[in-house]
Amino acid sequence: MDSRIYQGYLKILGEELLPAMGCTEPISVAYAAALSRDTLGAMPEKVEITVSGNILKNVKSVVVPNTGGMKGVTSAAAAGIVAGDAGKCLEVIASVTPADRERITGYLNSTQFKVEQSHSGCIFDISVKVYCGGDSARVRIVGHHTNVVLVEKNGRAIVNIEVGAEEPTCREDRSILTVDKIVEFADAVDINDVKELIKRQIDYNSAIAEEGLKNNYGAQVGKVLLKSFGGGVQALAMATAAAGSDARMNGCSLPVVIVSGSGNQGMTASLPLVVYAKHLGVSEEKLIRAIVVSDLVTIHLKTGIGKLSAYCGAVSAGCGAGSGICYMHGGKTDEISCTIVNALAINSGIICDGAKSSCAAKIASAVEAGILGFEMSRNDCNFCGGDGILADCVESTIDNICDIARNGMRGTDEEIIKLMIKKC
Repeated sequence: MDSRIYQGYLKILGEELLPAMGCTEPISVAYAAALSRDTLGAMPEKVEITVSGNILKNVKSVVVPNTGGMKGVTSAAAAGIVAGDAGKCLEVIASVTPADRERITGYLNSTQFKVEQSHSGCIFDISVKVYCGGDSARVRIVGHHTNVVLVEKNGRAIVNIEVGAEEPTCREDRSILTVDKIVEFADAVDINDVKELIKRQIDYNSAIAEEGLKNNYGAQVGKVLLKSFGGGVQALAMATAAAGSDARMNGCSLPVVIVSGSGNQGMTASLPLVVYAKHLGVSEEKLIRAIVVSDLVTIHLKTGIGKLSAYCGAVSAGCGAGSGICYMHGGKTDEISCTIVNALAINSGIICDGAKSSCAAKIASAVEAGILGFEMSRNDCNFCGGDGILADCVESTIDNICDIARNGMRGTDEEIIKLMIKKC
C-alpha cells in the first residue's frame, strides 16, 4: 500500500478515536468555559455564551454528566467553570465530585448567564466570554470539539486563528478515504500500529454498554430490544450499541471513544462488531481489522456531511458497522461496497433533532440497516444504481448522500432548530 496513504489513514484514526465523557457538544461547551476561566484567572461573575444553532440543538436535551441530571448550555458551562480541568479536553468534567455538584448548582443560581445563537455561518461555533471586575476573557471553538481558534484576555489575543464559515482544514486530509483503499488498509495494516487505539475503543465502549444494560437509563432501548426480540446475534448487536447510548445520553460518567466527534457514532461503529466477533469466534486481530474498516467507513461517510447537520450521524456509523461485519465474514471491496449502498438505501434521511434518549433507538435502527445491507450483499440481492438517489458506484452514492445531508437538508436543520428553540 502507498506509504503516504497508509500514514494518512493512521493519522486519521489517531485524530478521530479520542476518549470523551458525556455528549461531546455540551462537553465542548464545558471545555471552552473551563479554558476561559483559566484565561481570566478568577471565578467569573458574569458569563456570555454564543453558540451556533446546531450546538443549541445538541445540548438542549442531553444530560451533562456529573451534574446530577442537569441539561443545557448554562449547566455545561457552569460545570466547566466551577470544576473543569481544561487540560483534559473532552474529559474536562470527568473528575467532578459530589461537593463540586453542589458548587455548580450554587454558581448557576448566583451568576448572571446569557446565551445567544451565533449567526457566524459556522455550523460548529462556541464562544464563551467571562467577566470578573474590570477583566474579561473569551474562548472560541470552531469546526470541531477541541479546535480553539481564539483565546483573548481584556481584548488582547493570546491565540487568534482566522476561520471562515466552513470547518478548518488543519487536520489530515479526509479526501484520501475511499472504500477500496479502506479495505486495502485494513488488510495491510501492521496490527501493532492500530491495536492500542482500537482496544481502547472496544474496552471503553463495551464498559458503558454493559452499564446501560445493567441499569435503568433513559428509555432503556437496549433492554427493551433484548426483552422484545431475544438474544440472537442481530438483536444483541442492536441492543448493545443502543444500551451504550441509553447510558451516555442520560448522564453516565463512563468515558467512550468517539468517531467523527461523536460518542454515539464511536459506539455504533464498534459494539456490534464485538458482539459478532464473539458469535463467530473470530480472533482479536480479525476483530481489530474489522473495526478499522467500520471506523474509516464511518469517517468517510461523515466527512462530506460535516460534524453537525440535520442528518443523523448514526446512519453513517450503522453503515460502518455493517461494513465491518461484512469484512469479518470475509467480504472484500465489492461486498462491502454493496453493504454500504444497501444500508444507505434503507435508512438515509433520519433526522437529527439533538442529543437525547431517542438517539439510542436511532442507533438500533442504523445498526439493523447495516446488518440487513450486509445480509442482502452476501445473498447477492442488492439495490442498484438508478434506484432513487443511488448512483452506479459506492463513491458516487456516498457523494449523493453527503450532498443531500449537507446542502439539501440545510432548511430542515434550520426548521428543527427553530422548533426546538421555540419550545425551549
